[in-house]
Amino acid sequence: MALDATAPTGDGGGGGEAEAIRPLLLSGEEAEELDATYAPYARRDAYGTMGRGRLSAPQQALLALRCILLVPLRFVAGMLVLLAYYVVCRVCTLSVDGLAEGRLRLEGWRRVVVARSGCALARAMLFVFGFYWIRETDRSSPNAEDVHQGHSKEMERPGAIVSNHVSYVDILYHMSVSFPSFVAKESVSRLPLVGLISKCLGCIFVQRESKTSDSKGVSGAVTERVQEVCQYKNSPMMLLFPEGTTTNGDYLLPFRTGAFLGSAPVQPVILRYPYRMFSPAWDSMDGARHVFLLLCQFVNYIEVVHLPVYYPSEQEKEDPKLYANNVRKLIATEGNLILSNLGLAEKRVYHAALNGKSRAIHQKDD
Repeated sequence: MALDATAPTGDGGGGGEAEAIRPLLLSGEEAEELDATYAPYARRDAYGTMGRGRLSAPQQALLALRCILLVPLRFVAGMLVLLAYYVVCRVCTLSVDGLAEGRLRLEGWRRVVVARSGCALARAMLFVFGFYWIRETDRSSPNAEDVHQGHSKEMERPGAIVSNHVSYVDILYHMSVSFPSFVAKESVSRLPLVGLISKCLGCIFVQRESKTSDSKGVSGAVTERVQEVCQYKNSPMMLLFPEGTTTNGDYLLPFRTGAFLGSAPVQPVILRYPYRMFSPAWDSMDGARHVFLLLCQFVNYIEVVHLPVYYPSEQEKEDPKLYANNVRKLIATEGNLILSNLGLAEKRVYHAALNGKSRAIHQKDD
């Protein structure tokens, strides 16, 4: 089943500042060839690749007006929301063990306050970014024939939410609905404001490059947490983006198996961002410019489809790659997404080429 094509679209959005709207380092033909080769990361909105497309005089005037009226107000409002949640987390973690080590486990009223205020303030942050309405379709109640045989009436709780990854806005949406925990680099736990918040979210902090005995690695830590979620109702559900990076929203990259190694059921969710001029997808654009353009957009929209919990078969439990591929095909079919074999490594090559650097870069995948 496809998403409803009649969903509302934004009324147009910002572009870049005058100094940011500079020509690409590649010729037009070279840029088009790259966009075709690396289609999942190519930006198709009115502002072009990397958000450096040329704007007409009326568009520049409208951008300037939005910059003056919207950006300062939304920036201040966003900071107030962030500070408010930091204060809530600070109060709820007073005299709690494990805070310094990042192994925080909130229970009772502390967990309730942190979770409920987190959902509300995440929705407030979406409102600040112009996501006033969210169109949701709930298909999360499966038919009896859709569930593998052998499951009792008290079905096993899904261990993770698996979602396609389009933008950092994805995280805000999921926080506002289910308040899950995430996988984050260990350095995030030390950031001002965000560090404490990430600990209260129950994030898994990993050293991605470490292979020592003190580090279980990303897959090991995720598998352990997913299994814990299935066993304990009070454990925050994991949110995982199996693609490992963001796309322009029209494609679905190969899934990594980390979310599926625990053989636990998963909750698939599909996110789409309808737009008219500026796409909220974070593909080929740098972060600062993307945030600026998003703040300049009067209205943004999200379309969300919640699919039924996917219970793996015995064969899928024994073969995580098969499990991951089957869930990927389901999400692609239900979301009208195009399957692609590209990954994070190719995205890095694409970005390097857009910036005039050699295409022959060799960086280890995160």
